[in-house]
Formats: sequence, structure tokens, C-alpha cells
Amino acid sequence: MTLPSIFLSHGSPMLPLTASAARDFLSGLGNSLPRPKAILVISAHWETDIPAVNVVAENETIYDFYGFPRELYQLRYPAPGAPDLALAVAARLQAAGLSVGVDRERGLDHGAWVPLLLMYPQADIPVVQLSIQTEQGPAHHLALGRALAPLRDEGVLIIGSGSFTHNLGEFRKRRPDIDDPAPSWVIDFADWVHSAAIEGRIDDLVNYRALAPHARDNHPTDEHFLPLFAALGAAGENARVERLHNSANYGVLRMDVYAFHGADQAKAAA
Repeated sequence: MTLPSIFLSHGSPMLPLTASAARDFLSGLGNSLPRPKAILVISAHWETDIPAVNVVAENETIYDFYGFPRELYQLRYPAPGAPDLALAVAARLQAAGLSVGVDRERGLDHGAWVPLLLMYPQADIPVVQLSIQTEQGPAHHLALGRALAPLRDEGVLIIGSGSFTHNLGEFRKRRPDIDDPAPSWVIDFADWVHSAAIEGRIDDLVNYRALAPHARDNHPTDEHFLPLFAALGAAGENARVERLHNSANYGVLRMDVYAFHGADQAKAAA
């Protein structure tokens, strides 16, 4: 069973408790995919100097945020870990020439457990988390994903969890409602990224900060966009790109979700 890799926008930690089109979509996404044997999440909320994996028997739920309602802190996602998979991830990255760290205590941050709580609420699929290296940029994460591509043939669902647009400064300044429409500078950026992805303009995507309209307005820093490149890379060369969902929360947070299918999958579908 070969699975697509997925990029999803995890939004606010309040996503599971707040009605929105994105929440509804993610709540049905798990059932629309073949059931994975395990899940590997590359989350924007774990940043390290070198790639790191968590090697744990059971994942703790990390509340890496503050100032939210009490009911949010009562949510738990006690998914089992997958130590063997974590070590296999480390081995593949090392074989690709990357130094790798191992963390034997870390659980799942909200970039992982928030979407998984919606996708697989029973928390019965083993989960491993992999960190990002913000200072190393898109090309590094594309290569990181490509090193992990064979895991998809082993029934591993590879998820890059970030945000299609992510400017919290604008969010705090505007104080928008969740259903407020996206401003033009968000739409223009999202449309450009979508076109580049669908058309296979990978070099343009890697250089999005120089080429995409309003790139720095939508991503003042890279970390929430980098999981997209890891998920894209995990589909291998000449991936077929499929947009599964697009919407906006609070106007400035695009909640788009993409599936990346390997070239062999694309031929089979044709």
C-alpha cells in the first residue's frame, strides 16, 4: 500500500473546538485515505539545528501555547509512538548525508496532535514526529522529504503540518472573526503557490520568498511553510499535486490542504 504524502494547515490550537470549514474537512480526511500503519508528522512547531525524531513508546500531549480556554488543555492525544519507525527515519536521513538527533522524551506538539485529533480521533495509530530546520530553508526540506519517500510504500502516512499563510502579527493587529474574508494579499500569494505547485514549478516554489507576491507578508518567517516542502519531497520526483481543500480562518490564515502523489501513483491513476 503506497500512500500520498500530505501537507495540511493546522491553524489555531482552538481548531478542534471552533466551527469552520477547515475543521470539518480535517474531520473527514482520515476516512478518505487508506488507513496507515503509522504516521510521520513534520511539524512547524519543533525546530532544531539538525533533524530530530522522537523515539517514545507513548506520545505525551504537548500544550505549546498559553492563554486559551481551559477546555483546550483538557484535550489529549495519547497516540502510541513507533520507536522502530523513528529509528528507520533517522537511518534514511543519515544515508542521505544528514546528521540526525534522537529525542527519547518529546511527545506531540499542537502542529501534530491538533490535526490528528480531527483525522484519527481514536489515537490508535502510532505516530512519530520529525523536526524542521528553519535556517536551512525550502531546498533542505525538499531533500529531507525525498530521503523519506520510500516509507510511503511501507504504509506510512507522511504529513507536513504548517500553514499555507501565517502572519500572526496581522492577526493580532486585525483581531478578525474566524469567518472574515481573506484580504487580496493573502489570496494573491495563495493563488501563486497553488499555480506553481500544480504546474510542477518546483524551483519557483523553493525560491518563493523572491518570486511569490506578498511572500514576506504571508510568511514573515519560514517555519510554517517548510513542512510543505518536506511533504512535496516525500512524494519523490515528478509528483502529482492535488489540492484537497482551501479556505481561510480569520482572513489571514489560509487553511489549504494538499496531497502529493508519487509519479508511479499518477501513472496508475491515469
